[in-house]
Amino acid sequence: MSTSMASSAEAGHHHQPVTNATPPHNLPLVLIHRLPQVDLSYKSWLPATKFLLLDPLDPSFSSSPSAQSLARSARVLVCIGSPPLSANTLDRYPSVECVVGSIAGLDHVDLSECRRRGITVTNAGDAFSADVADYTVALLIDVLRRVSASNRYVRAGTWPVKGEYPLGSKLGGKQIGIIGLGSIGSMIAKRLEAFGCSISYNSRTKKPHVPFPFYENVHDLATNSDALIICCALTNKTHHLINKDVMSALGKEGVIVNVGRGALIDEKELVQFLVRGDIGGAGLDVYENEPIVPRELFGLDNVVLSPHRAVATPEAILALQEGVRANLEAFFANKPLVSPVELE
Repeated sequence: MSTSMASSAEAGHHHQPVTNATPPHNLPLVLIHRLPQVDLSYKSWLPATKFLLLDPLDPSFSSSPSAQSLARSARVLVCIGSPPLSANTLDRYPSVECVVGSIAGLDHVDLSECRRRGITVTNAGDAFSADVADYTVALLIDVLRRVSASNRYVRAGTWPVKGEYPLGSKLGGKQIGIIGLGSIGSMIAKRLEAFGCSISYNSRTKKPHVPFPFYENVHDLATNSDALIICCALTNKTHHLINKDVMSALGKEGVIVNVGRGALIDEKELVQFLVRGDIGGAGLDVYENEPIVPRELFGLDNVVLSPHRAVATPEAILALQEGVRANLEAFFANKPLVSPVELE
């Protein structure tokens, strides 16, 4: 997600400024890290009875030496959405021991710097996994069966004029390659197995006890797949993982569905492949330069476009909020974190 999933649920509330010189009743300090345009009432789900929230973007913060001093002593930082978290930011808060994320992806966090400093990191865990898996299957079905395109055909009044709409393609029996077999990828595989699909996958390492064929090379996975589903993390290693060679290997009938991050695909190459008809179609929930989407895709009936909303359900928002609270409570109780991230 490009912004916190909580943002849609939190509009209209206001954060109360911190002015206390010491935490009331020895409440644990929680430092808030967010983008200026993300104005959230995180206090509605991070209760003031449990945490003292410090927000450097609050107007009162810069004028309060006590708040600034408290921030430097904060041991945990919560990222609301996807604000960049760099070494420079961490320098300002030298006591931070744990970064609690509120989304699944962590490409906005300098993970190598966190590892160097011994800072633990969490993400949203599996709060969104089921909803993203459902949405992924929906995108794949939409592309193959041309659901959205058929809807436009009917609404435009074209059916009586041009007759029957062209046939779509069956999902059952397809060879599906999943790139990233974590929580989301595993749930996608489970759903697609129920449709009669054959699953294979690529991941950082081969998963023990997973029955699906494993491909170390994404190119080879594409060669042996009818559709590629991309749900891995965006890192320096996975940037433009899906390049022109992979798309060529997928072939003219192949379909790409991306619910990970836009930059996992070389978007310019993808546009050209789709425009030329060198791959069969795409279902895209994410893009390289959101919210900008290549206009060349707008007129293509074999492309389904979604505004980065695969995670967007009220249930997912509640699960996210519960996960953030659980990670904070575990940290301050010196218990294992609920959704820690392995820092390579």
